Amino acid sequence: MSAAPRPPLDEPRAGHVEPLLYQLVYCSRATPGVDDEAVHGIIRSARRRNPAQGITGLLVFGSGIFFQWLEGPRDNIQALMAHLEADPRHVDLVTLDTSEEVRERLFPDWDMELVGGAHIREVLQDALDNARDAASATTLRGLLQRLETGELSRLVDL
Repeated sequence: MSAAPRPPLDEPRAGHVEPLLYQLVYCSRATPGVDDEAVHGIIRSARRRNPAQGITGLLVFGSGIFFQWLEGPRDNIQALMAHLEADPRHVDLVTLDTSEEVRERLFPDWDMELVGGAHIREVLQDALDNARDAASATTLRGLLQRLETGELSRLVDL
């Protein structure tokens, strides 16, 4: 039995080829007791819920730090963030970037993908290499620069 085809995530606005997407990038610290098993539970839950909400993105977890890039409808992303801010597994949540624009998704096939900290540079660089809009490219360059300067170094210290 084959899986049912996924419905399209986005409907382009009139006169636009690409949809209006909201993106939010944040970091937070995991509370004590959050381990790989808990993170895999978060991923399983996200994979169940996010497609219906039109949310795609990636989650990086390493050294007790969450780094997440979310993209989708503004209201759905903001509702998810309100849920995350109330989640006792997160503390010190800091928003690194937000934007809303007509563009393609950077992670169209990732309902939520877990990426190890050792691979975050290559994931961000690959997304930058494939970004077709200036705002996403600027955000990606900024995050890569923050990794290089050490500001986000705990993401890769696995």
